[in-house]
Amino acid sequence: MNKPQPIIVMIGGRGAGKSVGVGDVLTFQMDTQRFDVYCLREFQLSLEDSVHKVFKSSIQKRLKLEGWKITDTYVEAPNGARTTYRGAARNPDNIQSAQDYLRSWFEEAHTASEESIDKLLPTIIRNPGAKCIFTANPQSRNDPFSKRFIVPYLEQLTKHGFYEDELHYIVKVNWRDNPWWNEEQEILRKWDFENLPRAKYDWIWEGMFNDQVDDSLILPEWFDACIDAHKKLGFVGSGAILAAHDPSDQGEDSKGFACRHGSVVLDVQEKENGDVNEGCDWATGLAINARVDAFTWDCDGMGVSLNRQVADAFKSKNVTLTMFKGSESPDHPDSVYEPVDGVTQQKTWGEAVKNKRAQYYLKLRDRMYRTYEAVVKGKYQDPDKMLSLSSTISALPQLRAEVCRMPVKPNGNGKFELYTKAEMKSKFKFPSPNLADALMMLMREPQSVVKQPYIPRPIKPNGRR
Repeated sequence: MNKPQPIIVMIGGRGAGKSVGVGDVLTFQMDTQRFDVYCLREFQLSLEDSVHKVFKSSIQKRLKLEGWKITDTYVEAPNGARTTYRGAARNPDNIQSAQDYLRSWFEEAHTASEESIDKLLPTIIRNPGAKCIFTANPQSRNDPFSKRFIVPYLEQLTKHGFYEDELHYIVKVNWRDNPWWNEEQEILRKWDFENLPRAKYDWIWEGMFNDQVDDSLILPEWFDACIDAHKKLGFVGSGAILAAHDPSDQGEDSKGFACRHGSVVLDVQEKENGDVNEGCDWATGLAINARVDAFTWDCDGMGVSLNRQVADAFKSKNVTLTMFKGSESPDHPDSVYEPVDGVTQQKTWGEAVKNKRAQYYLKLRDRMYRTYEAVVKGKYQDPDKMLSLSSTISALPQLRAEVCRMPVKPNGNGKFELYTKAEMKSKFKFPSPNLADALMMLMREPQSVVKQPYIPRPIKPNGRR
């Protein structure tokens, strides 16, 4: 609240204390700096729907201030500073009459319309020293508030818990940050954690988006069980060290890299900038430092041009190199796929899945499900068929978001299929799952890998290849 930016956004789940904290700060500023406060909700049918009670509680209970006038419709400081409450949806044009306020507070801003946001910001922040404060529990990533204040900065918010530039200070606050947290709230939170689907718990308590897709491939609780599963269950990484790279060119998509040693995923990273060749140098450098036995990269798109560059990077090194084409038919199509649920009828891989991408995402799903069964339910599983994610991976929150939001696509032939990256963007507005795809490619077992060294094309008489 003391940040210099004119737009302050606080987002988080239930029990974060956002409203109480903002109410106390604004009450103090009314008392000491004589700021009138313009209080908004998108839908306000009566004063009961406003933050009027928050201000009354700040004055009477928490700050214990004297000399204030508290009426049924406003509070007023001894210096004359007072609150005004409005519902934005009933008459958005009224917002433009708030140009004299130096403080505005939009509570439950996740319900704000694009029109309300667009009218409020230029009205308030044109005054030197003015601030627009928004408090919200994120809903869908496609609502106007999320698209304006969360989605563009989601990567930084996920990694660091805040984002700031000259205009914005956006911060995530949750129940852990609440100084007024009490035992009654903790009892309810623990019950929800143990009994609700993890996606719903994450939305209610951790402030994540409430747009979980139907038929999501991997549940969040499965992913969580995999974090440091090798330490929980007492096994270590053994066997081949594998690395995978999901390339991209300059633009909004990042480059992905993942590395595992046996059943333990050691590293997952992304590179946000640079062209496809710079990304390839970055990924092969990480793989060489990890002393990998095999390296694979996605070749359904621009990665098909990286064959020579990859071969040069691993020249004189005993590393198996493979191009991964997720759109191709599955590996070993005549081999039997054994479902982890023990109920679904066995099929061959050719009968079970649409393509390689579906095949290896299904293998990722099965490994995570087995790990969940072992960690949470205490059922024995073969460590070679599980997956552990090292807690040292800084990109775990982003990886979790991508992996647990991978929707299964209906297939008329009964085969397992996933939406393509382009379809995920157009249908669900999801960003490209570059980290998840890199992890998925690691599920291709070493025995499936056939070494494909770079073979230069013959030089034609005109000097071109």
